Order: sequence, then structure tokens, then C-alpha cells
Amino acid sequence: MQKKNNGDQLFTRSISDQLYELLRERILSGDLPAGEQIRQDVIASSYEVSKIPVREALARLQQDGFVSVHAKRGFFATSLTHSEAEDVFHLRLKIEPEAAAQGALNATEEDAARARESLEALEAAIDRKDAQRGIYNSRFHYALVSPGAGPTTLHVLDLLNVTADRYVRFHLHMQNHDTRANQEHRALLECWLGKRKREIEKLMRQHIQTTLEDLRRAL
Repeated sequence: MQKKNNGDQLFTRSISDQLYELLRERILSGDLPAGEQIRQDVIASSYEVSKIPVREALARLQQDGFVSVHAKRGFFATSLTHSEAEDVFHLRLKIEPEAAAQGALNATEEDAARARESLEALEAAIDRKDAQRGIYNSRFHYALVSPGAGPTTLHVLDLLNVTADRYVRFHLHMQNHDTRANQEHRALLECWLGKRKREIEKLMRQHIQTTLEDLRRAL
């Protein structure tokens, strides 16, 4: 399967999975703006596939909150909303501070190296204004929680990050927030590497809360 006028080919995963990733990225990047109709026939023609995997991909995007369905009108890219941001970030506040602290206590040298590498990759993505820097942000946060979190906690955080990615990207694009985020992440990593449990919980809670407050003002 190949998109017309684009050399990118899709190889290994199912077609619907690949379409899901492609369309999700287009929504996150703003290539498919909020409120824009997503026509199945146009997508199918553009990627030279049938409508069946397109419908499957759109159904997943609807489930994850990236598109909505309007009766007799079809699929539309959804907008960022105040209520969704509140819901997602309140859940993160309940889970991530403690999970990051426990991750620090359980971290091995290999885990520590991974956390350092994740922060370096995030800072490099921010410096080059990478449109996908929200993904690097998620990877850094994941590196902090994964050494101490169980599979259920990681699964819940994965689900939250699918939605949170839109808001993190929006937040990182806001004026001067990249610089502040870098400073907060460096402080978090320093405490995490030092296994300072209470300070990690405090800093992570402040980090997530500050992001939520910025989003409240912007949305």
C-alpha cells in the first residue's frame, strides 16, 4: 500500500493499523485540523486501499477520541476540550507521581541509562522543534515509571498517553513552555537518579499540575 504522490510505503502491520497511525499523526500534527471532515473515499483513494481498513482505522480513532461521528455526515477530527484535559490529567496525577517514585527505587543501571537517553532524545526533539516531540515526552515519562509499575498500571498509562499526547503537543508548542519543560524534566531526572522518593512525587505532581493549569487557561 502506498500513498499517492508520497514515497512512504507501509509494510509490516495490518493495513488498518498502519492507517490508524498515519491518520492519528495527521490529526496530531494539524494536517487534519479539528472540525475537518474525514472522507473515507478520499482516504481510501489516497492510500490506494479499500474502504474496509479505512473504516476499521476510523473506528479505532473514534474510540481513542481523535474523531467523532455525526449522523449522515460521517467522521470529523475532534477538537481539544477542557473536559477531556481535566479528565486525563487528573488521572495522571493519581498514578504517575507514585509510579515514578517507585520506579526510581526499583531502577537498575540499565533503567537509569535508558532514562538519561530518553531525556536527551526529548531535549534534542525540542531543540529541533520536532512535530512529534510529544512522543519523546511520553517515552521519557515511561522510562521513569516502567521499572516499578506493574503491567496493569503501564497499560492504563499507555491508554492515557494516547489521549494526553494531543494536549502535551499543544502545550509544548505554547510560548516558552519548551524551555520550562526541559528544566522540570532535568530536575525530575536528577531526583529520580538519586532515588529521592518524596521529592520525585512532589516534582512529578507539580509538573503535571502546572501543565494542566496552562491547558485550562489556553482551552
